[in-house]
Amino acid sequence: MSITIWGRPNSLNVHKVLWLAAELGLQFEHIPAGQQYGVVDTAEFLALNPNGLIPVIQDGDTVLWESNTILRYLTEVYGKESLWIEDPKLRFSAEKWIDWYTTTVLPVFGIVFFNLVRQAADKRDLAAVKVAAEKLEKILDVANSELAKQPYLSGSNFGVADIPLALALNHWFNLDVQRHHDHTHLKAWIERIRAREHFLKVASIL
Repeated sequence: MSITIWGRPNSLNVHKVLWLAAELGLQFEHIPAGQQYGVVDTAEFLALNPNGLIPVIQDGDTVLWESNTILRYLTEVYGKESLWIEDPKLRFSAEKWIDWYTTTVLPVFGIVFFNLVRQAADKRDLAAVKVAAEKLEKILDVANSELAKQPYLSGSNFGVADIPLALALNHWFNLDVQRHHDHTHLKAWIERIRAREHFLKVASIL
C-alpha cells in the first residue's frame, strides 16, 4: 500500500481525507498543495487532476479527486473491518448525509466560515453572516432531529457519513455568532466526535 494525499493542511475538504485516513490507520504521505503551497498548477499535478484542485489521492495506480468520492473509496477499500457498512440500505441511508452536507449545508456555512475565519476583519460582510447563520440554524434542525434517534448520522456507530458535517460544525459551534435554536443533539454529537483520538489533530488546523 502506497498512498499519497495532496492538499493544503487547512482545507476542510482535505481535512475530510486526512481524518478518515487516520481513522482507518492508513500509512500515507501528505504533500501540502494549493494556495500558498503552489503545486496545483504544475504539469505533474495537472496530470493527476486536470481541474487543478485539491484534495487528490494516489493509491498505487488509482488516482482520485473530489473529496466525497475519496471518502467512499477509502472506506470501501480499507474500512471493511471498521467503518464500512455492508448492508447497502443502511449504507446509503447513512451516506446521504455526505451529499446533504455538500448541497445544503456547505453553501450556507461557507458564507459564515469565509467571513469570520478566512476574511480579514475589516472586509467581513457581517450582514451576510447574520442572514446565513439564521438560515443554517434552520437547516441544522434536520440533522438535530436525526441525532435525536441515533448517536451518529452513520447510525449506531461513528462512520464516514459523520465526517463532512463534523468538520464544519466543529467550527460552527466555536464561532461568535448569535444562535436561536437549541441543537441539543447536535451539540452532544459534536462532543462525541471531538473526543475521538484523531479528530482535533486535523480539525483544529486553520
